[in-house]
Parts: sequence; C-alpha cells; structure tokens
Amino acid sequence: MCTVPKTRSLRERLSFGLLRSAPLVSVLRLSGVIAAGGVLRSALSLASLAPQIERAFAPRGQVAVALAVNSPGGSPVQSALIGRRIRALAEETETPVIAFIEDVAASGGYWLACAADEIFALPSSIVGSIGVVSAGFGFQDLIRRYGIERRVHTAGRRKVILDPFQEQDDEDVAKLRAVQDDIHEEFKRLVRTRRGDRLAASDEILFSGEFWTGRQAQSLGLVDGLDDLYTHLRGRFGARLRLRPVVRPRSLWPTRPGIEEAAALGQAAVTATFATAEERVYWSRFGL
Repeated sequence: MCTVPKTRSLRERLSFGLLRSAPLVSVLRLSGVIAAGGVLRSALSLASLAPQIERAFAPRGQVAVALAVNSPGGSPVQSALIGRRIRALAEETETPVIAFIEDVAASGGYWLACAADEIFALPSSIVGSIGVVSAGFGFQDLIRRYGIERRVHTAGRRKVILDPFQEQDDEDVAKLRAVQDDIHEEFKRLVRTRRGDRLAASDEILFSGEFWTGRQAQSLGLVDGLDDLYTHLRGRFGARLRLRPVVRPRSLWPTRPGIEEAAALGQAAVTATFATAEERVYWSRFGL
C-alpha cells in the first residue's frame, strides 16, 4: 500500500527546507569605550551587554557567533567580565566565536577580541596596545599662584595618593606602577592563553603597549587574517548565510520628565559633556 506524504504548509516547508539549510550566525556588536555605568549610551559594560550576549548564544543550531569589535579600550575589569561571559556561553553551547575588528581593537578592545576563537581585521584597522595606562594632571603650582590652600583630612596614611593638587610623591608612583604591572600581567596571560602558538613575536614587542595596523598585527600573530565580517562569513558558510544582528532593545513608550527628573537630566547632560570629552581622548589616541 502506498502512503501519500502529507502536504506541509508554506510556513512548515520554509522551516524544514529553505531556512533549515541556511547557516545562521548571530552578530554581536561591541562598539564604544569600555566603562562601568556612566551616562554614555555607547559605553560597554557587562551590565549593559549581558542580555545581548545571552541572546547571541540562544539560537540552536547556529554555526557561529560573530563579534563586530570597534573599541579603543577602557576598563580592564569590564573587559574581563564581558570576555568571560562570552567564553562561558561559547563553551556551554559549543558555539564557535569569530571576532572582526573594524576601526580599532586596542587595549580593552583587543581584550574583547580575544574572547573569540579566531580574529580577523582589515589591513588598516588598529590592533594591539596591550598595556595599561593611567593619566592625570598636576595643579599644585596653579593653586599656589592663586593663594588656594588644599585641605584633606584622612584616617589612614595612604588613604589619598596621587592628589593632583599636591607634589607628586615617589611612593605614590611606585604604588600605581605596581597596580599597573599586576593588571598588565593579567592581560598578557589572557593573550597567551587565547592566542597560544599563533603569536609570532617576542613578549617585548607584543606587550610593549604598541599598536599596529591589521596587516602588521597578522604578521605578529595577533589576528588570523585580513577580512571583513560579511565577506568572510559568506565565503566560509555560503551565500545562503543568514546574519542575525543582536541589538539593544529600545523603549517604545517615551515618558515626559517631571521637575525632579528634568533637573536630574540637566545634571546628567553636564556630566555627559565631560564624559564625551573623556571618550574622545580614548579614540584620539589612535588617530580616530
């Protein structure tokens, strides 16, 4: 007796046919300065990115998760937290992760790229800056000129160090450098662990804090190849590839602020002005 196959609906045929055979890659964009909290919407932190990271690894059967990285760096703690969450979900779901560097992946930005199993960049991308930096100003002569007296009272001899209104103290600088060295060692361990024997230069070169173009970074083993996200993924998984951008949800119901909220928004606007200037400093270090 011959059995006539049941005719599927269009939705079912798409589900079991075309879409099933099309490879899926979720794209997670990591763009901006890396910082905890703050007023900049573009700032990257685990708190702001956690829902997106979870959604990026949610689809079953996807062939990879792609990271579109464009960051001049920032907080080493947030860099580590974001990278660890990506690695944890990649291992839990057994999903390959591929990073694509756009304009820059420097310092913490490269830390994020190292969460991927493979890293690609464009020839003119900026890559590296594997180091730690701390910058400030000294105003002690300025306040002395205007007869301003600095008054600071502490319980604990080392409670205040590197005060910009006091002369620089050698003990303070030594303490800062010890902290920087510790963070730098953690950064170096991460790069060695993630890149392994692909690294093709000495520690003195790779971890000097210097940055390179994508082409130079490839010769050093910091990236695996020169390509952009769309071209590489289509060449790797075929023309039927489906890219699934993972974006932050936006509120559909804007609210009108009251008096207190308006005052808070005004204060936030002033803070944002200074924060934007600080963000500009991060990008300008790499000519961007």
